Amino acid sequence: MKSLSYIAVLSLLALTLPLAIASDPSPLQDFCVGVNTPASGVFVNGKFCKDPRIVSADDFFSSVLNRPGNVNNAVGSNVTTVNVNNLGGLNTLGISLVRIDYAPNGQNPPHTHPRATEILIVQQGTLLVGFVSSNQDGNRLFAKTLNVGDVFVFPEGLIHFQFNLGRTPAVAIAALSSQNAGVITIANTVFGSNPAIDPNVLARAFQMDANVVRDLQNRF
Repeated sequence: MKSLSYIAVLSLLALTLPLAIASDPSPLQDFCVGVNTPASGVFVNGKFCKDPRIVSADDFFSSVLNRPGNVNNAVGSNVTTVNVNNLGGLNTLGISLVRIDYAPNGQNPPHTHPRATEILIVQQGTLLVGFVSSNQDGNRLFAKTLNVGDVFVFPEGLIHFQFNLGRTPAVAIAALSSQNAGVITIANTVFGSNPAIDPNVLARAFQMDANVVRDLQNRF
């Protein structure tokens, strides 16, 4: 009788364990609002799959990182991205790549990737890089000066940056652990949202005059 009880328990565990360890798939876009009827849906969490019978090597190839990006802008940098939006072969594979070009004293300003950890390697120049930990960790800054061949990791979701310390252009390549990592540039998001955040909210948050906030909003 006991053996039958053990078999029953093991059978129940076999049925329920996969449910216990299952989890929702990671989001591959900012949001994916559920609908009750398929006719109302136009997107999935990711991309629709191409018929495997018509897939070719070109679906897994890109040469966009061969060319330097235009760094003639306010921050003095340019990020060229290879992700699922311009290389369909990355769909479902959980990885993407970027090339970052920096003018002298240029920077990739403080930003975060909501869906990916980033690992960066310097190909040319000298960069000051860093990230800031969460409020719960005391907002600690982890920073390092990187030279050619050096590698640095930015954990998923944490605010991070890179700054070209040199007097010559710099280049870095970074891999991200998502086919569509997303990017939130802090200054653009806070001061350039559409519609604008009430200046009084930001004035209180940043402990500054509301007129200064309005001036910053006009810049973005």
